[in-house]
Amino acid sequence: MNQEHLHSQYKAIVIGGSAGSFQVISAILQALPEKFPIPIIMCLHRLKHVRTGFVEALNIKSAKVIEEPEDKESIRRGGIYLAPANYHLAVELGNTFTMSTEEMVNNSRPAIDITFQTAAYVFRNKLIGVLLSGANKDGAIGMKYIHERGGITLIQDPAECLIDTMPKAALDITSVDYTYKTNQIINFLLTLHKQYVA
Repeated sequence: MNQEHLHSQYKAIVIGGSAGSFQVISAILQALPEKFPIPIIMCLHRLKHVRTGFVEALNIKSAKVIEEPEDKESIRRGGIYLAPANYHLAVELGNTFTMSTEEMVNNSRPAIDITFQTAAYVFRNKLIGVLLSGANKDGAIGMKYIHERGGITLIQDPAECLIDTMPKAALDITSVDYTYKTNQIINFLLTLHKQYVA
């Protein structure tokens, strides 16, 4: 892996996950320092009619505040964002979010592919994409977009996943820079933080 990747200033990290990813996300958020500077945009499959509880459960684990963004909200340095239930979350030029209730993609709303593809379009080689455990193929095409635009692609090791369909789907169609277990994903992110504060 080209070390120059790690020394460029990343603009955002996108994380996608579905069934089996909650524990991994919780561990990542728990490990992140309060001053972690890179915005993290999470698109996780969740129950569409349950409006409360999910983001609150993640916030209990995190030193940083996790928020569900509003339409047209600006992406802030160090912000952690979670796609709201039953809304697609897209990134627009000018570093803002757009929400929509358009048709489901991969039987999902929010769809990981939409978040990943739009972030790849905006951030190009300044983006890191992370795809975790899940039971469908949502996120695979998004990871391909991230790779094609020069970003870093990272999947949870299928051997560790509760359900390995999602990361394996990405492996089937694109090059993946890193295949990591949870502790390795955390170490990777902490290494990025050290480089920013060095």
